[in-house]
Amino acid sequence: MKSIVIAAAAALALTTGIASADQALAQKSACMSCHQLDKKVVGPSFKDVAKKYKGDAKANDHLVTVIKKGGKGVWGPVPMPPHPQVSDDNAEKLAKWVLSL
Repeated sequence: MKSIVIAAAAALALTTGIASADQALAQKSACMSCHQLDKKVVGPSFKDVAKKYKGDAKANDHLVTVIKKGGKGVWGPVPMPPHPQVSDDNAEKLAKWVLSL
């Protein structure tokens, strides 16, 4: 029983570390200028994005494309500008992080 608790605590610590690392990536990539975790700023909150795409098998690929190429019309009249400077790998990490919220 003790080993199960230790394993669960280690898994939680690892997951929390990844989540905070990806939030740091979002801050470094200037995502937090227009988005916040749980409130709308210029764009929707990251949690609202996760809720909208929950269960959508194509959501990750869609978000990677929107991060890299921008988007418009899904969340209102304000378009999301493209962010071509974000590497494909980092766009993938950001999309997975947002969808995990």
